[in-house]
Amino acid sequence: MNIALVHDYLVQDGGAERVLLALHEMFPEAPIYTLFYDPKFVEKRFKNATIIPSFLQKFPKITRIYQWLLPIMPLATESYHFKENTNLIISSTSAFAKGIIPPTNCTHISYIHTPTRFLWTDSGRYVQELKVPKFIKFFLPPILHRLRAWDTIASTRPDILIGNSQTVVNRIKTFYKKEAQCIYPPVETSKALPPQAGEYFITGGRLVYYKHVDLAIECCNRLHLPLVVYGDGPEMERLKKMAGETITFVGKISDEEKWKLLSKAKAFINPQNEDFGITAVESMAAGKPVIALRQGGATETVQENVTGVFFDNQTWEALCHILGAWEKYTWNSDRIIEHAKKFDTLNFKKAIRTLVESI
Repeated sequence: MNIALVHDYLVQDGGAERVLLALHEMFPEAPIYTLFYDPKFVEKRFKNATIIPSFLQKFPKITRIYQWLLPIMPLATESYHFKENTNLIISSTSAFAKGIIPPTNCTHISYIHTPTRFLWTDSGRYVQELKVPKFIKFFLPPILHRLRAWDTIASTRPDILIGNSQTVVNRIKTFYKKEAQCIYPPVETSKALPPQAGEYFITGGRLVYYKHVDLAIECCNRLHLPLVVYGDGPEMERLKKMAGETITFVGKISDEEKWKLLSKAKAFINPQNEDFGITAVESMAAGKPVIALRQGGATETVQENVTGVFFDNQTWEALCHILGAWEKYTWNSDRIIEHAKKFDTLNFKKAIRTLVESI
């Protein structure tokens, strides 16, 4: 079987890229088509892969200016030249890759991390938060409208749709009117370190607005609780300005450093509505409970009062209600670790392999 992999773009290390890496490990000979890539990131994560970018790669400083090129990304996605003997394509996407035009007699499986956020669930906030002159924002709504029309058409092109959680499966049905099956993304639970005594609460990842890290900071400010925030992103400066003396920012860290931090944490705070939430599962793999908003992927991965606890309103007050009474909770680390193993990378690969073999 001649296989090709497709990914939106390769410029950051997130959950979507972990999925692509697992697929690359399964099919190392398969070329990876992508709109553009950061050579440093590819050298680190996909050193031996064959990367085939679109014409967008030719733009100077593409990794810095790509948001300005949104209107032509559908065209770039449709411009890939696959080998005629390619008979299976697996795309990994939260935006454009599902819209490829494959060769004839080729099956296309699309792994959807979420229907495109800036087109559907967060389009109004996207325009509001984008740091561009006001006159440019005036032209954005009609551009996004046209992109939504293309995105709807693109969702009809794959032969099989996979959602990375039941939450995403439901979104696919809502926005695309398509049925999808659920395969949870890979989590490297075997790399977790043994749990140690908890010293602080922890949160982090990509510091973007929808993660709502500010809720965790505000809560820990008011209760004078130690909080470690890892990761980087456009929200960093704002978050630092509001942080009190009990908040520690460690910036972008390696996987090894992340596992060390998780092993010494009291719990991981998950104040956002995630598509799945890999870091929450990583926390459980380290034997640490999760304090999660009762929305999105966390409702599928966290067992209430067994591997974590939920709060119902996305406010710092609701979070403080949990953290203020944290000492009353007791947790069984072994039970938490055992639950996390359900989401291990091996289970993801097994599910994908079974699907491919059925085709």
